[in-house]
Amino acid sequence: MAEVLAQLTAVERVVVIPYLGREPQLAALGAAAARTALWQEFGTRGAAVEFRALPFNHPLYILYSSGTTGVPKCIAHGAGGTLLQHQKEHLLHTDLKRSDRLFYFTTCGWMMWNWLMSALATGATVVLYDGSPFYPGAAALWRMAEEERVTVFGTSAKYLSSLQKSDFVPAASVDLSALRTVLSTGSPLLPEGFDHVYRAVKSDVQLASISGGTDIVSCFALGCPLRPVYRGEIQCRGLGMAVDIFDDAGHPLRGTRGELVCTAPFPSMPLGFWNDPQGLKYRAAYFERFPGVWHHGDYAAITEHDGLIIYGRSDAVLNPGGVRIGTAELYSAVESLPQIAEALAVAQDWNGDVRVVLFVRLQGGAQLDEPLKKEIRATIRSQTTARHVPAKIIAVPDFPRTLSGKLTELAVRNVIHGLPVKNLDALANPGALEHFRDLPDLAS
Repeated sequence: MAEVLAQLTAVERVVVIPYLGREPQLAALGAAAARTALWQEFGTRGAAVEFRALPFNHPLYILYSSGTTGVPKCIAHGAGGTLLQHQKEHLLHTDLKRSDRLFYFTTCGWMMWNWLMSALATGATVVLYDGSPFYPGAAALWRMAEEERVTVFGTSAKYLSSLQKSDFVPAASVDLSALRTVLSTGSPLLPEGFDHVYRAVKSDVQLASISGGTDIVSCFALGCPLRPVYRGEIQCRGLGMAVDIFDDAGHPLRGTRGELVCTAPFPSMPLGFWNDPQGLKYRAAYFERFPGVWHHGDYAAITEHDGLIIYGRSDAVLNPGGVRIGTAELYSAVESLPQIAEALAVAQDWNGDVRVVLFVRLQGGAQLDEPLKKEIRATIRSQTTARHVPAKIIAVPDFPRTLSGKLTELAVRNVIHGLPVKNLDALANPGALEHFRDLPDLAS
């Protein structure tokens, strides 16, 4: 904090709240200590709250995209549009009431923190958790949910996948009678994830997989308390959001995979990017692919139930022999095997085409021998198509991931092709990229 404050000279006041210790040592802030006060000394007790009237589009947040597709974008969001969008998603899509207790496992660096904070506008109680979701064991979050009588439990698809591979079964161990809704986001929730929630968590919850992003600090597709939940599907598109699926020529598609777009303005569109006064970077990020239409960069399809399935990021789609394959389909098949902790697939340029290379992180004690490779290929072929079967399967000890925990397929793809990685600063573990450099299996 001392280093940060040395560069942020415009900061007038720093308020310190005791957390790790009862008496924080303000002197450790060095020259910035003169601008610092303990929270008890800040403000005037009993003073009336003063509100300022500001424009609808007054800047509220600057959010950074995760960096999975390149250098993080610096996105400015406005107060009015963000609040309207979040109120819609809380009150209508989540059916949140004053009596509810809403929990979302998130860090302050993920847009779900901002989404969670807005729930205070509904009068609901917000439940916060700081720490590892698996410490001191897999029961940590569910014991908290029992104790706090959580009614809406939010988390990531990655957490639910990890829970599925653990031995802990919440339904058999804790009282979740208050729980009404489970929310999941961060990556596509696989069909097996739906099965596990209804089998191991609670059989009568509304499981709402939701999808949007930091770009819109909200959702393009999310839950609906009035509709059925279909395995592997997001229930509906956001109310008032002109969400569609386009082919490469910009024509709408139904029942077929294509590009997720939004064809009309919506309240939580960014004000723009920071230090982009002409809006050039902003327009290039979202409006160049289809002029006048927001191109989100997800590979998706609208289902026969008018729900949505996300198949992965468009720029991570595999294209062997000209057939487009979403990485989420591969992961759904591979990660259903108990020996596989995680999977990551990329397309490698090969003999004038591309071939699918599958990297796997194994569960403790498992080995990637020929029988396991054969089982992986057979599982992929049976659950998807022969086109999905990877040309190479390689085990690595870890995958590079962003600060918010998302795997970075593009960074891996660049490394195996000898190209520079532009988003190193956005990675929580950039050293993991070394596991993919100069692999002999990729030379043949």
